Amino acid sequence: MGHDPNRMASLAEMLTAPQVRAKVVQACVELVESEVASKRGMTGMAIKAGFKVVQALKPGMVMSAIDTLLPEFASSLQGIYDKTAQGAGGGAAFTSYLGSHPQEAADALLQVTDARAQRAKNATLKKTYERMRSSAQEQVASAVPGLARVLAPFVA
Repeated sequence: MGHDPNRMASLAEMLTAPQVRAKVVQACVELVESEVASKRGMTGMAIKAGFKVVQALKPGMVMSAIDTLLPEFASSLQGIYDKTAQGAGGGAAFTSYLGSHPQEAADALLQVTDARAQRAKNATLKKTYERMRSSAQEQVASAVPGLARVLAPFVA
């Protein structure tokens, strides 16, 4: 079975290619840190506290989690990529769509984290996720435009 030169690379293939994966992961870590830092009010305090717990339990966990979950996150967004990046717009059409349809992208991404949380063995991490999950849809959706900007250079 040979390589089809007309087949478009999958989102996971693009984002996890050896020459870009570390850059994608680092950009996503910076996005997460920026999003957490920007949160305000009671919800923001809870998010920051939860983030601090995660960082204290396992330094480097955010980077490790993003690196581990990147293929699954990319696969979860593949349907959106397929319907938007096929024409002349390519990756730019995909990232533009993400930015203007954050709820759809958030749903796809949260399916991955929900499945992972169900299988988590660390009770403290699992409990923290469960406590934060009720506000996750809104929080993830608000981060999707930033995610679109982060992914843009890698899906062009």
